[in-house]
Amino acid sequence: MKISLESIKELREMTYASIMECKKALHEVDGDIRKAAELLRKRGLEIAKGKQGRVAKEGRIEAYVHLGNKIGVLLEVDCETDFVARNSDFCQFTKDVAMQIAACNPKYIKREDVPQDVIESEKDKELFFKDNCLLEQIFIKDPSLTINDCLGTLIAKIGENIVIRRFVRYKIGE
Repeated sequence: MKISLESIKELREMTYASIMECKKALHEVDGDIRKAAELLRKRGLEIAKGKQGRVAKEGRIEAYVHLGNKIGVLLEVDCETDFVARNSDFCQFTKDVAMQIAACNPKYIKREDVPQDVIESEKDKELFFKDNCLLEQIFIKDPSLTINDCLGTLIAKIGENIVIRRFVRYKIGE
């Protein structure tokens, strides 16, 4: 099947994957852009898993203060090199995650961070994880993605291990 340049370009704008990866994904799913985007997301998550063991000692502290100055967030996101820490995509990701934290008030980064006694006290554990674990929350800018999906896509695009290390959310009166 011949894949049009417009399809490749559209998929690249959606996923930020390389032109060759977009073309290959479109061939594998017979030109279906939505299926190709999902395939590239899955590959991005696989790439991210492969990079998890690499040390991330550089990074960025992001500060976000919500309109009205009633909610503020400090966030640390680490990467492997200072070059990536200054990358515009990395900086945008940290801003988006800080805004996500301000809006959705997660308590933990990932499900492994939740204490066992808290898990046992919950009736619907999966719903609890989706509401309270940052990586499992639906991304407020794109409800078809989770924060973990966005992180995996960024890791695949940049090629370095990226870790959301810690965050603090402040709200007046809490």
